[in-house]
Amino acid sequence: MKTEPCRALLLVLLTALAGCAKRHAPETVTPSPIPVVKEWNMKDRIEKTEAEWQQQLTPEQFQVLRKHGTERAFTGRLWDNKEQGTYVCAGCGLALFESGTKYDSGTGWPSFWQPLKEEHVGTTVDRKFFMTRTEVHCARCGGHLGHVFEDGPKPTGLRYCINSAALEFEKE
Repeated sequence: MKTEPCRALLLVLLTALAGCAKRHAPETVTPSPIPVVKEWNMKDRIEKTEAEWQQQLTPEQFQVLRKHGTERAFTGRLWDNKEQGTYVCAGCGLALFESGTKYDSGTGWPSFWQPLKEEHVGTTVDRKFFMTRTEVHCARCGGHLGHVFEDGPKPTGLRYCINSAALEFEKE
């Protein structure tokens, strides 16, 4: 039958995906705390070598922030965080989002309807995986945070879908 080669191919693909999930399991190492930055300007922009970023960040943070990776849905430590406080860039400490703008989008990633300050996040067009999306990055260090979509709640109608690995949480 012709379905046997398809089943075999499907089994190979599923096995490969399962292996990737194990290799990219969330890291339990906690990086040293970085100071939270509430205000900044372009002269304070942070630029480091790849080796410096690898030394500072956990492997998962490095994969997300510097290599534009994405953690698996419902696996990040902050997707269902309901505490009051500020979400900051795990790479440089820039304050990015407040808990008052976080909501449960049902996607499995922390979602916000607005950044703390518009100038704290930047966007670029992302055309990977045969689709066009708007990538969100930290304006201070350039770290990849996630993507923004136009299917969020009022008042902005935006959904900033952000990787937990790209964030640290500063409790109020």
